[in-house]
Amino acid sequence: MNSLFRLGSGPLMRPGNDKTDHVYSDLTRELDSILGDLAPGRAERTSEMDQVAPTHRDGALNLVDYATLRRHDLRDLQDRLLDVGVSPLVGCEDDVEASLGAARAALAALQGQDPTPFADREATAEARAAGDAALAAHADELLGTPRHGRSGRVMVTLPSSAADDPRLVLDLAERGMGLARINCAHDDPERWESMIAAVRAAERTVGRRIPVSMDLAGPKLRTGPVALGAPVGRARVTREPGGGVIDPARIWFTRQGLDPADTPAPPAARGHPALCVRVDPRWLAGRSPGDVIEVPDARRLRRRFTVVSAGTDGVLAEGDRNAWVRDGTLIDCDFEHTRVRGIPAVPRRIRVHRGDSILLTGDMEPVEPPPSGEEIRLGCALPAVVEALSVGDRVLFDDGVISADVTSTSTPGQEDGPWARLEVVRCREGGRWLGSEKGINVPGVEVETPALTDEDRQCLRFAARHADVVALSFVRTRGDVADAVEALRAATAESGRELGLLLKIETRQGYRALPDLLLEAMRHHRIGVMIARGDLAVEMGFESLSEIPRNITLMCQAARVPVVLATQVLESLAKTGMPSRAEISDAGSAQRSECVMLNKGPYVAEAIETLDAIHSRMGRIQRKALPLMRHVNSWD
Repeated sequence: MNSLFRLGSGPLMRPGNDKTDHVYSDLTRELDSILGDLAPGRAERTSEMDQVAPTHRDGALNLVDYATLRRHDLRDLQDRLLDVGVSPLVGCEDDVEASLGAARAALAALQGQDPTPFADREATAEARAAGDAALAAHADELLGTPRHGRSGRVMVTLPSSAADDPRLVLDLAERGMGLARINCAHDDPERWESMIAAVRAAERTVGRRIPVSMDLAGPKLRTGPVALGAPVGRARVTREPGGGVIDPARIWFTRQGLDPADTPAPPAARGHPALCVRVDPRWLAGRSPGDVIEVPDARRLRRRFTVVSAGTDGVLAEGDRNAWVRDGTLIDCDFEHTRVRGIPAVPRRIRVHRGDSILLTGDMEPVEPPPSGEEIRLGCALPAVVEALSVGDRVLFDDGVISADVTSTSTPGQEDGPWARLEVVRCREGGRWLGSEKGINVPGVEVETPALTDEDRQCLRFAARHADVVALSFVRTRGDVADAVEALRAATAESGRELGLLLKIETRQGYRALPDLLLEAMRHHRIGVMIARGDLAVEMGFESLSEIPRNITLMCQAARVPVVLATQVLESLAKTGMPSRAEISDAGSAQRSECVMLNKGPYVAEAIETLDAIHSRMGRIQRKALPLMRHVNSWD
């Protein structure tokens, strides 16, 4: 080959130059070594690859090759390949063997040798295109086809109100929702069915498929209950910084005797939600706009609320002061009295400070918040986790905002059950509140707890009848996936409908076992991976967020398995209506996945539009990990 190539910043060199030949020989030897590793790597996984579904066989082979490739540190090799003008294996995920073969062929050509034994240009292009096409097809089958001109899809977590408001779901669909997500940890089958009916109606209106994904709750590693406080509710005003009232406090009065599910919702309004109470129907029927209701405050204050609307559903009254109203309080209007009912007990929390001692047990009886300075007692929903803890282990609470180290543990088989004494080593200055049902993470501690609970199996049967995809939470082992695939097959056999499977990678174990999990899941036809960045950050450290989601995405690309990126994408925009600059950059990077999940919030519709626009723009300049250099008009 007579072409000239530059070696780093050194002089131009021709083949035949001793220094050049030495560089080429080293590169050739390294590539040959890596190529030679592929066959033994495949041999180790032959039985596993033989069990995958026919549509995943090529992907399984490429996944095994990619896992073999990533056993090498390729950074220095990539730099030296780039120095001599050979592709540094960027984008090799589409077809590992073809990419390595192309690089080897280029080196042969540079040395004046015949490149054809190593790669054929057309065959290499076809192999890479086939891998790309397989991933796109799998994504379309599982997640639905992206909107025209978009490179990805937007998954939206439906709020509970979607069960009662089909117009809300339609608005989300019209703005660009590609998939609807239902969290099985909330609501119930009746409300899920209403949500799904609203999605199906929206599908017909917008004229495109909107798959429904249902997240199984999984084993709930959470704090036990804290004893409830008094039944007191708050009607709250919204004030401007100077103290003036922007929106009044509101109380929504409905009649006693209604089933909670049938209780009319208060009229939509800005500001804080109305305090909902129930009163005697005869007293309620006598109210009309302009009436003034005297409401005693639990702090021994008196508050006045003026009726602004009255109808068959209820009475809405507004006031310009906050009010704490206790269940059973006697209220008065024109010397007519009644007692308010239906105010639930206030959930209580425990104030945790750095240096505090926490006794973590498997006892799920409600605990009383202790006096300041005394040891805190907390239950754990999975006693097996408490039993697995050892001195020195770290325990994280509430997404890692409270961190504690284990200082002592119980003796195995102790009569009063397992316990672990912890010392809080990290917490916000001034303390942090910790309540019931807050997440617990134990990084590095492996517990034999099935990912699929009995409750999950019931939800799976519901999903098989009504939904399109089911997401398996807290998947950690190959056995978890095998169990889920078998349960999925049984449920779909009963319903006669095919159901896709999403593996949620949210633990250290799950991340480390990713190749095994994917090969096991490939026994099922429609599969994908959800990257739960929030839990991964807590489990593996927040600094890992810059690397781990990218590694998962590349591994899944090699397997031709679509990815859903989740947790806090455009979170500020969805909750407050205003995104941060960092969020926009994050959303741009998220475009490398086949789908991005948005959480619920008052401004989620605006977040959908923003993410949809980002997908449209980024799709023109990025294909997965490969930057695309379009014409930049600004620099003409």
